[in-house]
Amino acid sequence: MSQTVSPRRRREVIDALRRGTVPANGLDLLAVGLDRFGPALDAELDAVSGGSAVFKAVRGEYGSGKTFFTRHLAERALRRGWASAEVQISETETPLHRLETVYRRITESLRTATVPPSAFRSSLDSWLFTLESDAIAANPTLAGASDAALTVEVDRLLESRLAAISTKTPAFAQALRGYRAASLVGDAPTAGGLAAWVGGQPHVAASAKRAAGVRGDLDHFGAMAFLQGLLTVLKDAGHPGLLVVLDEVETLQRVRGDVRDKALNALRQLIDEVDSGRYPGLYLLITGTPAFFEGPSGLSRLAPLAQRVHTDFTTDARFDNPRAVQMRLPGFKRDSLVELGGKVRDLYAEGSADAGRIRAVVDDAYLGDLADAVAGSLGGRIGVAPRVFLKKLVSDVLDRVDQFADFDPRVHYALTVSEGELTAVERNAARRTSDLDAIELDTSGA
Repeated sequence: MSQTVSPRRRREVIDALRRGTVPANGLDLLAVGLDRFGPALDAELDAVSGGSAVFKAVRGEYGSGKTFFTRHLAERALRRGWASAEVQISETETPLHRLETVYRRITESLRTATVPPSAFRSSLDSWLFTLESDAIAANPTLAGASDAALTVEVDRLLESRLAAISTKTPAFAQALRGYRAASLVGDAPTAGGLAAWVGGQPHVAASAKRAAGVRGDLDHFGAMAFLQGLLTVLKDAGHPGLLVVLDEVETLQRVRGDVRDKALNALRQLIDEVDSGRYPGLYLLITGTPAFFEGPSGLSRLAPLAQRVHTDFTTDARFDNPRAVQMRLPGFKRDSLVELGGKVRDLYAEGSADAGRIRAVVDDAYLGDLADAVAGSLGGRIGVAPRVFLKKLVSDVLDRVDQFADFDPRVHYALTVSEGELTAVERNAARRTSDLDAIELDTSGA
């Protein structure tokens, strides 16, 4: 491969593929077919870093790489010093119409280039340190002044920078003042409780909330103001943008009608707030299947939302506009799947003592045969095959070639795919194949 990869990074990527999951890091090592989107995405990231906000929708069938794409974009953003958060939408754990829950998941999954999830509290501490540094820079005499004098100036800066939020939700600034005060005196329980409360956590101890003069728990409307406050905190802490990914939004199609309508309205509300300029520094990205964007149980149930997200995909996919509000992932074809397999093989070989043999035994021709075999077991649907293909490639083929000098996958390995290792979509594809094969046709001509 053209770039040097650390053993740890290589191991993390290979281990994730062996488990059949999308790696959390190192996706630039595996990216296939995403170059066409790069210039438009970079332009949007630049705009958000400059104080704008962006909403984007990514559509694709199962297996087209939506999760891969979003995490690849997150890596792109993290390299720019951003923070990112990935939220899985679900009816029970994270219902979209409960924005207080969505906000909580954002703070729980918040990450930066140097701090894994949750980086929320470290971001608060960085922000308070920045306030102290800015206060001293503006008034050098504070460097030798009492803590009380510094606290007064820091509180003034805090109020100034959170002025827009405090007019609607003064509790956000109150809680942060209380958090700083508790941290200064070493009151860890109170500081932890207030950090949790600012992060949207429920069931915070009443004693912690009393210390800051706040009450109750975060609600739907307060969450929108808290998100605004979080963006301010992150920017002052040195993160020019926040990428928020709302993944698996298509699950809304399976919830009760009234719940679905409330969730769609909450999404419309978020998009409108982004467009209004309320969230400078926010890049909001949602993912979904074509059925969600066009089907009767998806966006079309709320006409204003469907109008905001609509994009024309009637032309050849080669001419899709990556600057549009909605992007289409074309999905994998045989050639792109073989190319991806080659990247994984080469990455694996770099960490092996017998790299030459791995590349020779698992050559491109074999990768094509394996891709055909996996797709064949899934109804011939290459688009559904990538996850299973990569899992089989690593755990069944590359691991054995690496460990056993006489192992030849063409001779000693026959692909088997059991229902237990497949997702629901993959099982449906596999069953469709077996069902068709089981049909008896009357060829007697009678």
